[in-house]
Amino acid sequence: MATVRQYLSPEEAQFLGSAFPMFDKVNGTNFPVSRLLFDAAATETAYWKFEPLAYGAGNITCDLIWYAVNATTGVVRWEVALAVITPESDSQDIETKALATAHTVDDTHLGTTSKRLHRATVTISNLDSIAAGDEVWLKVSRVGGNAADTMANDAALSSVRLSYSDT
Repeated sequence: MATVRQYLSPEEAQFLGSAFPMFDKVNGTNFPVSRLLFDAAATETAYWKFEPLAYGAGNITCDLIWYAVNATTGVVRWEVALAVITPESDSQDIETKALATAHTVDDTHLGTTSKRLHRATVTISNLDSIAAGDEVWLKVSRVGGNAADTMANDAALSSVRLSYSDT
């Protein structure tokens, strides 16, 4: 039994026509930092498409690696959901496929440094019948404007990391 890990970068994200985070790249002192900037006042959403390589069984762990652009306190509410289609098997119209029920997590800024990396971990149990070889869409949103989301600044998402069992 092994754990499969998949890394999804901001550059790979896709967006609908409205309510999406801004893609941005900052030239840091020693290397470039790419990120998606999620607003505090509105719900913004990004999507990634991936194949669950060697997926075996069980829940998927989704780690959202993020930082505050200019804040040192507050809570960010994240939401994730999957949509899964099995090629050659499912008769679902790909353009009207619904997402499974979303999972949310509230992650609290640890304070003192605004650009400190944080990890918000979501366990995805609404798997939409996922199997190895499926076509999968992952939806990630910051639920800005929600009473639980109290960080009054952009949340910069620097990566999404998925992990699951191969058995």
